[in-house]
Amino acid sequence: MSVLFKNARYLTPEFTVAEGCIGVSGRNIVYIGAEAPPVQMDSVIDCRGKLLLPGFVNTHTHLTMTLLRGYGENLSLQDWLFTRIFPFEGKLTDDAVYWGTMLGLAEGLRFGTTSCTDMYMGPGPICRAADDSGCRINVSLMAPVGADQEGELPFVGAHDVLREWHGRDEGRIRIDSFVHAEYTTPQDRIELMRDLAEEYRLNMHLHLSETKSEHEECKQRHDGLTPAAYFDSLGVFARPTTVAHAVWVEDDDMRIMAERGVTVAHNPVSNLKLASGIAPVPALIRAGVNVALGTDGAASNNNLNLWEEMRLMALLHKGANYDPTLITPREALAAATVNGAVAQGREDCGTIAIGKKADLMLVDIDKPHMQPCYDMLNNLVFAAQGSDVVLTMVDGRILYHNGEYPTIDIEKVVFEVERCRKAILSQL
Repeated sequence: MSVLFKNARYLTPEFTVAEGCIGVSGRNIVYIGAEAPPVQMDSVIDCRGKLLLPGFVNTHTHLTMTLLRGYGENLSLQDWLFTRIFPFEGKLTDDAVYWGTMLGLAEGLRFGTTSCTDMYMGPGPICRAADDSGCRINVSLMAPVGADQEGELPFVGAHDVLREWHGRDEGRIRIDSFVHAEYTTPQDRIELMRDLAEEYRLNMHLHLSETKSEHEECKQRHDGLTPAAYFDSLGVFARPTTVAHAVWVEDDDMRIMAERGVTVAHNPVSNLKLASGIAPVPALIRAGVNVALGTDGAASNNNLNLWEEMRLMALLHKGANYDPTLITPREALAAATVNGAVAQGREDCGTIAIGKKADLMLVDIDKPHMQPCYDMLNNLVFAAQGSDVVLTMVDGRILYHNGEYPTIDIEKVVFEVERCRKAILSQL
């Protein structure tokens, strides 16, 4: 399948806006030029009044938690987790995980998200949902400790998950090694997940310094080591790692993360909603840390709209630091796109360039709230809405277009999510 985007305005890798034609063939961008290519394309999309952007990358989310949207409100993180979230999650089935994930993927596609780094239990059904929908995903693997049937791994089913899913469909689906957090994970489990990542060359994904109590209690437990220093001392950061939140990190933590190439997944909406605090993103950027964006789960957000995260990132740190020059629109757009691709280990994604994966979104800029336009980057970050997305493409396939999902039966997804939700609540 080949697609030509004609009369296109598009965002370049240098974060300028250019005009021309973009040609997609198979999974990749194969042509960029002022005029249409000499070869005929299977379909042509006229982009007048619209802007073509790289797809957004959600570098920290819990897709299945669409099932818990609005279920735990106005609670501290500890109360939220232990009185609402964990009891509900204890009743989840593979069926519920599949349908909750499918709803989360559909929601992301509606807002131009082409790839997610998901952290949750049950990697099998999550991978199946991504496979069926056509979305790009890094799925975190946290298998229960036990004796593997084949004796190759110390986790029940881990070997099967890696064999079936890691690198699936030319790498569209990848497996990451997953540590929930220092305060929930014994050291021997952390070391097992570290060794698994090293053996299979996997990325790591974990929560880090989300709350002040988590950060300070870790120092008490580990002779003054912060969560970042503790994980580093165990060799976790030897593999490419994405840490979610990093709200309470210290200067030495930032140095460690910059030196180890760690990405911080900034989740401003969730951090505000749970009153965890405000991550020191300007300082992280100054320290050389790769900062990307995440929505967290729908239970603590309550949506999966990365446009909101991007806008809040650009606003929040100005107000918190009394400095209107902090976080430029370019930095915010980079966090939503190319920085996320880097975090996932997908250097062939995140920008519009020949040879890159055709992970794209088309945004309607011919709207009252986008007029006038003195600077397109400013308008995208401060004025555009997620609802302005009219098309989302992953790997050269259109997965969302003007309210339609070619690969997802959205009415069935909503029906099944409601069925699963009611079944779980009846057991609580």
